Amino acid sequence: MPTRRDAREVTVVPGGPILVEGPVEVRMEDGTVVSSDRFVVAVCSCRRSKRYPLCDTSHRKRR
Repeated sequence: MPTRRDAREVTVVPGGPILVEGPVEVRMEDGTVVSSDRFVVAVCSCRRSKRYPLCDTSHRKRR
């Protein structure tokens, strides 16, 4: 059973990415794993990122 200390904080940004306390490993549908050792990782929720599953701010409106 995970303890409070093991829990990761996840923040959903409206219209933006999902912020996850790092480090993280994201397992993709095909079984590949994308790793990041940053202290906060932005996971793409719009699927427009060229770095998917990591966010590259493609969700932002262009001027």
